[in-house]
Amino acid sequence: MIKTFKEIVETAKAKGPKTIAVAVAQGADVLSAVNAAKKYGIAEAILIGDKDEIIKASEECGIDIGSYEVIDIKDKTEASRKAVEMVSTGKSDILMKGIVDTAIVLKAVLDENIGLRTGNILSHAAVFEVPGFDRLFYVTDPAMILSPDLAQKKQIIENIIPVTNALGNYNPKVAVLAAIEKVNPKMQATVDAAELVKMNETGELKGCIVGGPFALDNAISVEAAKHKGVTHPVAGYADVLLVPYIEVGNVLYKSMVYYAGAMVAGILLGAKAPVVMTSRSDSDAAKLNSIAIAVLMASV
Repeated sequence: MIKTFKEIVETAKAKGPKTIAVAVAQGADVLSAVNAAKKYGIAEAILIGDKDEIIKASEECGIDIGSYEVIDIKDKTEASRKAVEMVSTGKSDILMKGIVDTAIVLKAVLDENIGLRTGNILSHAAVFEVPGFDRLFYVTDPAMILSPDLAQKKQIIENIIPVTNALGNYNPKVAVLAAIEKVNPKMQATVDAAELVKMNETGELKGCIVGGPFALDNAISVEAAKHKGVTHPVAGYADVLLVPYIEVGNVLYKSMVYYAGAMVAGILLGAKAPVVMTSRSDSDAAKLNSIAIAVLMASV
């Protein structure tokens, strides 16, 4: 089982290179990310967007794009559609969002004719390497679904399993987070947690071990779980942290990065192929890590 981002990158080197279709590639941060992946031997990239702007951006960050295929499409919506189409037809393995609104890319991903629909919802997952812990953590969903209901939470868990599998964790421990460890009818997160545990026990939700409701401490700390008498196999050993709604995920994400100094990567799940959606605020390492995870997912 992979436990560090260094291992992720090294494994991606062995599995790659895969091809990334970059939707609206005219951004220095985007070009820097794909160029780093190319240098590491992880991925090649097809740059789709305004060619003049792509050249300008490449000059700004000192990148020679002579070795890249560039498809000149000025309109951002059409460039996004072209990138999605290249992935859906097998000409590329991974989709990456460039300098374009997320909504535009998602509309293309969900297009019935050229999109990457699977029948599942689209959800986001952040993967963390946190100092002091001996494993990676997967937080989901901190960025896409505002307040998922029970059915959506089930699908969010189903979406994360291919990621953990790609990183060598074939039976991840999923902690359904809430404010307390007992079911309270007035707290929907605890009610949903109990239902998800039942789904897992009956085989309706497969490929993982689900426990909850858990407060964060009981999910990740063996000592905290023992102190409160929480004895479920997931207690203290969680790999996946399923958050009840987006605000919790967002705060947890940023707390890990800014308070704990965690390394992070992010990926959009639920499509037929991995979708990399990095933000301008992400570090260069985070962008490279995100691409590396997408490469491992595309290699399964």
